[in-house]
Amino acid sequence: MAAAPQAPGRGSVRKTRPLVVKTSLNNPYTICWSPLESEDMHFILQTLEDRLKAIGLQKIEDRKKKNKTPFLKKESREKCSNAVDISEDLKEKTDAKQQVSGWTPAHIRKQLAIGVNEVTRALERSELLLVLVCKSVKPAIITSHLIQLSLSRTVPACQVPQLSERIAPVIGLKCVLALGFKKNTTDFVDEVRAIIPRVPSLSVPWLQDRTEDSGESLETEPLESQDKELLDTSFEDLSKPKRKLADGQQASVTLQPLKIKKLIPNPNKKRKPPKSKKATPK
Repeated sequence: MAAAPQAPGRGSVRKTRPLVVKTSLNNPYTICWSPLESEDMHFILQTLEDRLKAIGLQKIEDRKKKNKTPFLKKESREKCSNAVDISEDLKEKTDAKQQVSGWTPAHIRKQLAIGVNEVTRALERSELLLVLVCKSVKPAIITSHLIQLSLSRTVPACQVPQLSERIAPVIGLKCVLALGFKKNTTDFVDEVRAIIPRVPSLSVPWLQDRTEDSGESLETEPLESQDKELLDTSFEDLSKPKRKLADGQQASVTLQPLKIKKLIPNPNKKRKPPKSKKATPK
């Protein structure tokens, strides 16, 4: 005989939590690096490799583990004195090694931005003249943000195959995913001037490519002189909500029309009614 079904008691029924649904919009545009010709690729890699070898820029790291100082025992004064002498010798050796380790010409290292994070920070501060990215980056999203960032800062940038394989061993690193040349460079001026005409233009739908105009004039002014116009403008002009463009001046950004196919409301979104305030007893 099957047991008769019992009515569920209070508290036995568990309420299932509603699924959290977040609405998001997908990017309708596919942004990618412009292809680089093989001749330009070999020219860029050869010029950079020759210049870095001539300068001698290299990072030296001490892979040997530091020798541990011997354990001192307070048994006799002679052992203590011997141990102190050994520890002083070890300190002198480690100090000598620390001076050797690091980037050999420090002033040349300051003219470059090596790595994705350092190149991104330098682009945000508009400190670069040229950006080169390795094509063997996996996943590609690691360097995809540099396309819009470099184009918005009017900095020529391109993706170079075999950049890490050719440049990393010369510098003394394992890999070089991104390489940027700063505006204060003095040792790479000729190389930057020779590479910029071979860099293909980037295409972003909502940004115009103005890197060609900026590439012609490499003698850039410091950041203080570039902001003179903003300093000269009065506070009244900056406080105006709208400023009309001059005659014959066109907007630098062209917006593309956005096409919405269908709007779907969130079915799991429940609006709770406002709670009525209970009358407080007097």
